Amino acid sequence: MALDYRRTEYQSLFNHQLKKWRINFNKGVITKKTMTKIDPIIAVKDVEFSSKWYQSVFDCKSLHGGKEFDILVSENDEILICLHKWGEHHHPTMTNSSITPGNGLILYFRTENMNAIRQNVEKISGTIEEDIHLNPNSLKKEFSLRDPDGYYLTISEFHKYEG
Repeated sequence: MALDYRRTEYQSLFNHQLKKWRINFNKGVITKKTMTKIDPIIAVKDVEFSSKWYQSVFDCKSLHGGKEFDILVSENDEILICLHKWGEHHHPTMTNSSITPGNGLILYFRTENMNAIRQNVEKISGTIEEDIHLNPNSLKKEFSLRDPDGYYLTISEFHKYEG
């Protein structure tokens, strides 16, 4: 009986580790799980200025750099956001810079560094829309601000989504 319990416990730990490694194990066959991620690209007036702003707020770094496009990544090289100059490269949703940026869009960041990010916003005199408060739906702390182009950002303490 004890052997069966230990076997089940080890199998559970093994399956958990496979999930972390994004591997499926079914009937002795190992296959790699496919992954889909979104890399948000927002249109901005001045890519270099916006890049410096985001780097100051999120302590991220530029992976690409340039006047027309930049990719900003976190300390572990995960893509945080991409910046694209209005009107460049003929993307149909990025041609008219006179529209209100971010209409219908919230850039929602879940982070373990919420308080440090809030302090960074204060250092650069960023525009806070809502200061740190408890979101009654997620029961997580968050605050919201606008970037230099007027996009609405919400910064939330990190959490996993639960059904």
